[in-house]
Amino acid sequence: MTTTTIDADARAEIRIEDVEYQRQAGRALLARLYRPAGVGPFPAVVQVHGGAWVGKDRIDNDFIARALAESGVLVASIDFRMPPEASYPASLADVNLAIRWLKARARTYGSRPDRVGLFGTSSGGHQALLAAMRPDDPRYAALPLPEAPGLDARAAFVIAGWGVLDPLLRYHLAKKAGNAALVEHHDAFWGSEAAMSEGSPPAILDRGEKAFLPPALVFGGDADEWVPVATMHRLAAGWKKAGGEIELQLYPGQGHGFMTGKPTAPYARPAIERMKAFIHRRAG
Repeated sequence: MTTTTIDADARAEIRIEDVEYQRQAGRALLARLYRPAGVGPFPAVVQVHGGAWVGKDRIDNDFIARALAESGVLVASIDFRMPPEASYPASLADVNLAIRWLKARARTYGSRPDRVGLFGTSSGGHQALLAAMRPDDPRYAALPLPEAPGLDARAAFVIAGWGVLDPLLRYHLAKKAGNAALVEHHDAFWGSEAAMSEGSPPAILDRGEKAFLPPALVFGGDADEWVPVATMHRLAAGWKKAGGEIELQLYPGQGHGFMTGKPTAPYARPAIERMKAFIHRRAG
């Protein structure tokens, strides 16, 4: 395992370092850890980046991770396999392993296994929800963790920011809008419309499939061009109907990715404060 310290921010009292959490075909996959000062035990979160399932990396949402760490939340922002290297469900297997990996090391980093949750934005928000709902899916749990074979990937909570909640719906919207690049990204990751439906959180709930439903916070803009408000309400209603607890927060006039890379965006600070409060209430 490799560890590289990136930054030690004395003002914010956080430590940032890259740690290898797994190796695939001889290539290290890294988690960027944002470690709060103090002894904890802190809430902890595995962060899943966006990028239409095919782009970006663990540095995505750096300002959000730093803000969470400054408030006393341990963040592990992960790299995972993407097309053309691998398609669905490889990234879900990586996320599942990352949850177990962080649980196994939680006390070392000042947290506890029962305080580890999930957070993602855009396609990462979709994958965070899907990983939370299916912690025991044999496809997702396929990668072994030899040092802790008994650990499961059940999350203490899950947060999705402007998550692509229904991949099949977004695929059809992208086709209608003539967004060829986005259609291509869907095809590269999913391979078929059947797979998009199979991996859709609201569709899973609509079908009445058995799912693990940790406390959830779902937020986004009410003018999101790829995730209609009706889809957000559909997910929330299905989550509650299946017995789960969920909070839905809509930000007026905001589109998809309304705070991506924009710490000064109008609703960035309120959204981050809402996330902090949710995490500390659910796992603090």
